[in-house]
Amino acid sequence: MKKTLLSIGFICIAAAAFCQSAMKPKKLYSATNKTVKVFVTEKEGNKRLAPAGTLIFTSSPQPPETETLIFVDPTKTFQTMLGIGGALTDASAETFYKLPKDKQQEFLAAYFDKNIGIGYTLARTNIQSCDFSSGSYSYVSDSDKGLRTFDISHDKKYRIPFIKEATIAAGGKLTLFVSPWSPPAFMKDNNDVLHGGKLKNEFAQSWARFYVKFINAYEKLGIPVWGLSVQNEPMATQSWESCKYTAEEERDFVKNFLGPTLVKGGLAAKKLIVWDHNRDLLYQRASTILEDPAAAKYIWGIGFHWYETWTGAGQNFENTRLTHAAFPDKNLIFTEGCVEKFDFNRLGDWALGERYGLSMINDFNAGAVGWTDWNVLLDEKGGPNHVGNFCFAPIHADTRTGELIYTNSYYYMGHFSKFIHPGAKRVAAAASRDKLLTTAYMNPDGKLAVVVMNRTDEKIEYSLWIKGMAAKTTAEPHSIATLIVQ
Repeated sequence: MKKTLLSIGFICIAAAAFCQSAMKPKKLYSATNKTVKVFVTEKEGNKRLAPAGTLIFTSSPQPPETETLIFVDPTKTFQTMLGIGGALTDASAETFYKLPKDKQQEFLAAYFDKNIGIGYTLARTNIQSCDFSSGSYSYVSDSDKGLRTFDISHDKKYRIPFIKEATIAAGGKLTLFVSPWSPPAFMKDNNDVLHGGKLKNEFAQSWARFYVKFINAYEKLGIPVWGLSVQNEPMATQSWESCKYTAEEERDFVKNFLGPTLVKGGLAAKKLIVWDHNRDLLYQRASTILEDPAAAKYIWGIGFHWYETWTGAGQNFENTRLTHAAFPDKNLIFTEGCVEKFDFNRLGDWALGERYGLSMINDFNAGAVGWTDWNVLLDEKGGPNHVGNFCFAPIHADTRTGELIYTNSYYYMGHFSKFIHPGAKRVAAAASRDKLLTTAYMNPDGKLAVVVMNRTDEKIEYSLWIKGMAAKTTAEPHSIATLIVQ
């Protein structure tokens, strides 16, 4: 009895200590004695990720409603940043090796160097060919269900060395995920890697093993693979490599084949991403798959693209917010986006970068943990692309002259990737006027990064307001700024 009383006493003491700890208020953030370093990219003039001075905080206990303000509350935290980056495709790799050596080094530093460049930390690459390959190819011979002929020699010419060089430029670590555009033709009901079609049931296990063999082959060559998606754009019948799955078909493939095969192959730690298509069907897809616990247990998150605009509609950020609210235990990641219909004469179009800024701010505020652009590099034609699906990239190489052309998309992405680092926590940020867009992150080193974007034709004076302190500044027309509070 005495032992029981003593045990109860210890439990009560521990519970009281826990309650006392829980009742302690969170440490408040103060902007007092902090300064703000500003970096800007503006349509007018030549400012591109340019230092734009230092701001000083002054007391502002209750800001008037007549002022335009960016409110930031670093004590309210949300998702953790995985990374920001782009796709290392066949097209990017082939274009890279057409450049002179000095331009290759410039390109690598521009994207992946944390000091000289914009510090990409996330990357995607294709399993077998995609539209941004010079032609269709497979890693296995026709009808090889047992995958005995599996061979990634094709990738050793350009893509594998390119990924390795990018990883070295990134400081030796690059979070890489991989995506297939189509199974081999013999595994599909249309006997074609192009034009949609579906995976035949009798090849489901063989196709699941294909992912394992690909990941093992890349890792054997010194390229770590962090994760994978089930299928690029599984609702699209394209003139290029494509394969269709309904939500139920994708769910069952994960549950019965891919998930168990990854586990059996020792790859259970790889992060599995479903959907990998547009925001318009995002919630429907997520709910169908994740409401099945037997499938959901294998899934790390849901990937999405921005091409729902093909209908003439805008970007559907509300679906992203709803999906995050409904399934907060699963991660959201932007897996692909680019501006389509390449036109060399539009390389200076300011709308290119503003689309990136609009999407990134809204996607992060909706809960996305990472953001992956499409091709990191394309040529002066918007390719190479074996079906003429030419697109824009943040950097283009003019292979006729050996020069690199930086679009403003590169700088807009840099306002996030250069200043918001893996491990950063998103914090509460809101604008008092809808003419300004904003998101904010607390970095692991304690520096607060606040991104503010102005898409209007107006020059807008505003204050960065944090817990009773305000720092005044101006957003030039069609500009983006990153404010670093330290």
